[in-house]
Amino acid sequence: MRNIDLSLYLVTDRDMLRGYALPELVKTAVENGVTTVQLREKDASTREFIQLAVDLKKVLDPLNIPLIINDRVDVALATDASGVHLGQNDMPVSIARNLLGPDKIIGLSVETREDLETVDALNPDYLGVSPIFSTPTKTDTINEWELDGLRLVSEKTDFPLVAIGGINAENAQNVMDHGADGLAVVSAICASEDPGQAAALLRKEIDLVMGHQYQS
Repeated sequence: MRNIDLSLYLVTDRDMLRGYALPELVKTAVENGVTTVQLREKDASTREFIQLAVDLKKVLDPLNIPLIINDRVDVALATDASGVHLGQNDMPVSIARNLLGPDKIIGLSVETREDLETVDALNPDYLGVSPIFSTPTKTDTINEWELDGLRLVSEKTDFPLVAIGGINAENAQNVMDHGADGLAVVSAICASEDPGQAAALLRKEIDLVMGHQYQS
């Protein structure tokens, strides 16, 4: 696995921001414990998507925080992002790897048990287990894994697992105890009135499970 700390993984959603510019929110979140950022834009034009990625890289690159682009391999290439996160209906992992090269990060969502049957051959860098709990930020998923499902995934694969969907500071420890290596959050930070405090609370819960203190 490429050198990446997946423990607190922020997935952006500009529609949720409460008066914050996206780079400002991301900077605050990273300063309070976020270790990886995924730029997710479903409606932006290619030009706007690229500009957003460039703006975030100005914040993240000096801090050595990876920027992952959701779905769009072309945007990742255009901005020299750290990698991409792909769904089951996006570009195949093998083609994305050929385009991006061996040093970029590729994450892959798994939404069903059938998805797990092919991941070994695809060899992504990590799996996004989606969704753990139902969430209004992602409505195109097939089912909820819930905690028992997450445990099943952790028993069937050795890939690092990032859990996403309905995760917050209240359930963070429980999710990690069921096999997650990292927690991906959207609304828990993006929709917070105090994103820095929200990130810090999540960071504290994660560190209690991982047994170490995050060093910013």
